[in-house]
Amino acid sequence: MMEKKILLVDGMALLFRAFYSTAMSGYFMVNSKGVPTNAVHGFVRHMMTAANTFQPSHVICCWDMGAHTFRNDLYPDYKANRGAPPEELVPQFDLVKEVTESMEIPNIGEVGYEADDCIGTLAKAYQSEAEVHILTGDQDILQLLDENIKVILLKKGYGNYDIYHAERFTEEKGITPYQMIELKAMMGDTSDNYPGVRGVGEKTALKLLQKHGTLEDILANLDQLTKAQRAKFENDLEMVHLSRKLAEINCETGVTCDLNEAEFRINRERAMEKFQELEFKRLDSLF
Repeated sequence: MMEKKILLVDGMALLFRAFYSTAMSGYFMVNSKGVPTNAVHGFVRHMMTAANTFQPSHVICCWDMGAHTFRNDLYPDYKANRGAPPEELVPQFDLVKEVTESMEIPNIGEVGYEADDCIGTLAKAYQSEAEVHILTGDQDILQLLDENIKVILLKKGYGNYDIYHAERFTEEKGITPYQMIELKAMMGDTSDNYPGVRGVGEKTALKLLQKHGTLEDILANLDQLTKAQRAKFENDLEMVHLSRKLAEINCETGVTCDLNEAEFRINRERAMEKFQELEFKRLDSLF
C-alpha cells in the first residue's frame, strides 16, 4: 500500500450541497455581522467528516474560478439554463476559501476551467506516487476512475458515502470509466444543458458502446444501427462530437500543487480562531 493518500475535494460540490441542505428550510445561519454562513459551516463538516473517515496524508481543495470556461467558448449555451446563485450564497464563495486557508489546506483553481478539470489534472499527476481519493457529489467525475484513483460520492447526511473504484464501475455499467465520456456525449446532460444525440438515452447509448466500443466505431458503422437510430445520429452528428468535448474532464489544465504544502496537519488553534470569528458552533469535535 502506498504511503501517501491524497484527498482531492470538489469544493464547489460540497459548498452547494451544504447550502441547499439547509436553505430549503430558510436556515442560512446568519452571524452577528449579517453574513450567512450555512454553506461554509456544512462544507467544513463534510470535509472534516471525510478526512476523519479516510485518514488522508494530504488534502487539496479545488474550485471553479468564475462561471465562464473553455466549454462556453465551444458551446455558448453550456450551463445557460442555470440561474444566478442565491444572494445568501454569494458572500460564502470567498469566505469558504478563507476557512480552508485557515485550516492550511491549499485552494486550487484555474480561470477558464472547472473544479473537475483541476481535480482531473491533479489526480492524474499524483496517481503514480499516491493513492488518490476524490470527494464529490458529482457523478460526472466517475470518468476519472483509474489505477490508484477512487471516487467518494457523498450521500444524504454526513458521513454516508458511495465509494467507487474502476472495477466496480465496469461491473455495474458494462463499460470502462473512460467510456463514460462517450456515453454522455450520446445521451447529453440536461444539468449542463447540452443535448447529445436527441432521442438517444442512457440505455441505448450503453448498448451501442458495449457492442462497438467507441463513439468513433459507432459512427463508422451507422449502417448496423436501426433506421431510427441512424437517423438520430445523422441529424446530430456535429452535436455529438461537440458534446464529447464538453463531457470530457480536461486533465491538462496546467495546475500544480506541491505536496509538501498539502500535508494534512491542521493548526487547530488557527482554525478555531477563524471559526470563532465566524461564530461557528458544534465543529470542535471534528478536530
